[in-house]
Amino acid sequence: MAVRISPLRLRFPSYLVTASRSQEAATPCCGSGGGGGGGGGLTARAMSSAPSPYTTLKERVSCEREIKKSKFLAVAAPISDERSAHSFLSEVRDPRATHNCWAYKLGDQYRSNDDGEPSGTAGKPIYSAIVSSGLDMVMVVVIRHFGGIKLGTGGLVRAYGGVASECLKGGTTCLVKPKAPIGIEVPFELLGTVYHQLQHCQAEDIKEDYDTGKDGVTMVTFRVEYDKIESLEDAINSACSRRIEFYKR
Repeated sequence: MAVRISPLRLRFPSYLVTASRSQEAATPCCGSGGGGGGGGGLTARAMSSAPSPYTTLKERVSCEREIKKSKFLAVAAPISDERSAHSFLSEVRDPRATHNCWAYKLGDQYRSNDDGEPSGTAGKPIYSAIVSSGLDMVMVVVIRHFGGIKLGTGGLVRAYGGVASECLKGGTTCLVKPKAPIGIEVPFELLGTVYHQLQHCQAEDIKEDYDTGKDGVTMVTFRVEYDKIESLEDAINSACSRRIEFYKR
């Protein structure tokens, strides 16, 4: 007996829109799945491309250096979006400092700021340090207290880029595997079986919505790593002895 869902009748919560990069270390589970069939264009198996894993900082890290009597304090942290970048900047910037220069990288999106230093001598070398580190979803703020000796254009580039690079090298990193938002309609009597498989594959943000318009059926939504989707689907179908489609918005 096949349990199928009409894509037009799915009632996804508002958060189930696109997969975002979660700031968590990846943990292996469920292996790679094989696989057959899946239904229409909205099924999880039909996803054409999954976001690539990336390496980021696991936690905040800092580094302080004195260069020709100027003190440079670099503070770096993982970020998830522009809002978290602005929040981090507001938290660590020092209003008493001469300059609070910064840069961040969010996939293909990036920004930098010289905060009063000559153009291209602070924000750009900080960003270059991020790129050279191979890290993503990261922001670095370099706070400078002027010591009375001018460093010149080349000296500023080396100072800002150097302290940013040293800061990033001193941080603990982790591999992040982006997670896909998935929805499935599950008969009440199979909820226990489905939850066991979800927990085994370390699915996150598991929620239920009983307003499906169908008696005895609930919508279960969750997030799971892209490379676990097929094996999880196979495990649930096998445990339930019927086919339950996985759908992604």
